[in-house]
Amino acid sequence: MSDLERICAVGDVPDDTTFLFRVRAADDADAEEREAILVRTDDGIQGWLNYCMHLTHIKLDKGSGAPMRNGEVICQNHGAYFEADTGYCNYGPCEGAVLDDLELTVDGDHVFLSDDEFDYVGQGEIETDPADRSSSSNVEF
Repeated sequence: MSDLERICAVGDVPDDTTFLFRVRAADDADAEEREAILVRTDDGIQGWLNYCMHLTHIKLDKGSGAPMRNGEVICQNHGAYFEADTGYCNYGPCEGAVLDDLELTVDGDHVFLSDDEFDYVGQGEIETDPADRSSSSNVEF
């Protein structure tokens, strides 16, 4: 499995929230980092890019785990519900949309990124400049 990139141990993926990590476009060291999440499902572990399909600048996991209920990831901003196993939005302003998935391989006790479109960067959220006071809010004045 030398061509796969290890994300974490299976035991690191929580049962009731998400595990946050970073990716970038494959084979492009200058590509902008993007956040992604891992979620537990009845069938194992699934990976999704970390944004709501209603307004894609809104993160599902804001750094401390996305809320989940009954096998669904919840967008705190819009109240959209995404099925953890399919990414399908079954309630909210983007109902019918589907989260962008990442291909994973679980081998033994480890989760690997096996998606040809992305390279693994690291665990956690994208670091931002604490002096940057710009807003990513969807509220306009």
